[in-house]
Amino acid sequence: MSSTITGKNLLRPNSLQCTNLQEYLKSRSPDTLNKLYHKPPICLAVFRELPVIAKHYVMRLLFVEQPVPQAVIASWCSKLYFEEHQKVVQVLNELYVWKEASIPGGLPGWTLNSTFKKNLKIVLLGGGKPWTMSNQLETDSKPRDVAFLDSYALERWECVLHYMVGSQQQEGISADAVRILLHAGLMKRDEADGSPIITQAGFQFLLLDTASQVWYFILQYLDTIEARGLDLVECLTFLFQLNFSTLGKDYSTEGMSEGLLTFLQHLREFGLVYQRKRKAGRFYPTRLALNIATGETKPLTRDTDKEGYIIVETNYRIYAYTNSNLQVALLGLFCEMLYRFPNVVVSILTRDSVRQALKSGITASQIVGYLRQHAHSKMIEAGPPILPPTIVDQIKLWENERNRFLFSEGVLYSQFLSQTDFEVLRDHAVSIGVLIWQSERKRTMVVTKAGHDDVKKFWKRYSKGSS
Repeated sequence: MSSTITGKNLLRPNSLQCTNLQEYLKSRSPDTLNKLYHKPPICLAVFRELPVIAKHYVMRLLFVEQPVPQAVIASWCSKLYFEEHQKVVQVLNELYVWKEASIPGGLPGWTLNSTFKKNLKIVLLGGGKPWTMSNQLETDSKPRDVAFLDSYALERWECVLHYMVGSQQQEGISADAVRILLHAGLMKRDEADGSPIITQAGFQFLLLDTASQVWYFILQYLDTIEARGLDLVECLTFLFQLNFSTLGKDYSTEGMSEGLLTFLQHLREFGLVYQRKRKAGRFYPTRLALNIATGETKPLTRDTDKEGYIIVETNYRIYAYTNSNLQVALLGLFCEMLYRFPNVVVSILTRDSVRQALKSGITASQIVGYLRQHAHSKMIEAGPPILPPTIVDQIKLWENERNRFLFSEGVLYSQFLSQTDFEVLRDHAVSIGVLIWQSERKRTMVVTKAGHDDVKKFWKRYSKGSS
């Protein structure tokens, strides 16, 4: 009398979160953190990214060899900043920088993680072993300056972005990078031909600044690092050594393990380091590597040039004053291209072009947000509103056309022997709030999957009573 129907919930992915260093380390286990804290560069990177009050606490405890009462530490911060103090305590606990310890008399106290304390002292006071990459090198016969390294980093990174938007300039991206994009959910396989296409999260990713994009991408790479046979602690240590390197200076690969050399080649593919040849004994960190995991980033050329170049007219035409192939390809995700000149591109918003973007998972609010974010200064001066309301409303209406149906899992009941049986079971489903749909003429009803067991038990009781 009943059969199951299947469906799926229309779930929207959460907004892309570009996790910082602290959030990444908080997700690691205490054992992993302890292994990481054996490396002075990671201790320095963690210390540098701590809140100001947390740095203050760590420095006061750095040379104290016994636990300090929690009440004493709390007194170091004004009562006006009690909330900030509580947040700092939570951060230091989650990062395993300090731990609770008992004090004679039963008072609760805190003491720094011994491993973290030891290696932070080393890196702050100049002790310990020299970093592998700091080995002496002969003068490079063909040195690379900062301008070259910036250009190289931009070119290599934009290969990844061009691939994401389906631009013709997508040569040079490795299969490894494609796997990371798929793993991160920034791209997915097209159901039709299996080719990678951009997702909603991928479009959000493209809206981030370059430094945030690189850090998010590296986080996804680190998720797969152990599957590659590489050591997470070793690679993270090297990554943060790069973070403290000098832009324009070359460093040695002498003494690096095979795993680190492999990791170096992957960083080379993403534009974080420049190396003339794979077997060259030197490499140059680029600005992308120096910006890793820090909020104080210096934007690359693309970040400063891409602001304020779009004009949107009420006739759905969009004028983009740019010569960037990437920006043109990004517009092409939701616009139909009409003309291209040396410094301007003319495109138009159509129902088909927007629906194609919506089909890829890009939302109407993302499209509107992108146009508003990069609106030309002339449009900003003429506003508010910055964008023509008719254009904004039409994009949202095109999205609503796709959202007219909602799908949910349920159980189908049909083939009732009498109208009375159907009405009794339907009324019971209504009374407990599990009825999704019903048709009296066809004697058919659908209940929620969660309510199926209850309706089924009721039907069995009713059937036995009728007989």
